Amino acid sequence: MAGQIRVGVGGWTYEPWRGVFYPADLTQKRELEYASSKLTSIEINGTYYSTFKPDSWMKWRDETPDDFVFAVKASRYCTNRKVLSEMGESMERFLGQGMTALGDKLGPVNWQFMGTKKFDPVDFEGFLKLLPKERDGVRLRHALEVRNPTFDTPAFYDLAAKYGAAIVYAVDDEAPEWPRIDQPTADFRYARLMSSREDEPTGMTSAELDGIVKQTRDWAKTGDVFAYFIAGAKVRNPAAAQALIAKLT
Repeated sequence: MAGQIRVGVGGWTYEPWRGVFYPADLTQKRELEYASSKLTSIEINGTYYSTFKPDSWMKWRDETPDDFVFAVKASRYCTNRKVLSEMGESMERFLGQGMTALGDKLGPVNWQFMGTKKFDPVDFEGFLKLLPKERDGVRLRHALEVRNPTFDTPAFYDLAAKYGAAIVYAVDDEAPEWPRIDQPTADFRYARLMSSREDEPTGMTSAELDGIVKQTRDWAKTGDVFAYFIAGAKVRNPAAAQALIAKLT
């Protein structure tokens, strides 16, 4: 059975979106409500830097449509460390902040690693062993965003598949050294598209978006797909996401 393709952006608070994506007279407290009515998913980025109170997670759950899903960026204290397998305490603090209050609206957790982090199969497997499959009765799905070329190897693909973790397909034209790994290692796919341009009203040309439509539909043949327009020309990302959603409809 084909999976569902969800498309969105990173975060929902960005001043330059006012008057471009958000109506100029929209109050800030209604930004998430508005964004979630136009997009089908959002990657929460603030969790990379800090934790939030359970009330915040419940508020986000209640402000979004029933079929909306959030991805969550993991804490940097878990991934920006010399020995990944020693992140247990930081992981508990991150996972225990209240995100399971999202319930069915909790999508994948994106574990992002710095470009200086190289692939160490023993330590990385130690890290993967720590990732739980569920918490508080809520399923946890894990995605691995690696940025060092040493990860572009079958040994890493096999390790990710062993633990059912997706490998993030990350595209950034300004970082050609990042590996673009397109491997089916989990029952879902995760893409971060970081090449939008300000001179294109929809961030990318129609032909470029058509290419993403084909790619995401191919991925969806084997499971759900989460695709986010992140960075690049950030002011254009909501338009790019909306254009892709329209093409997929």
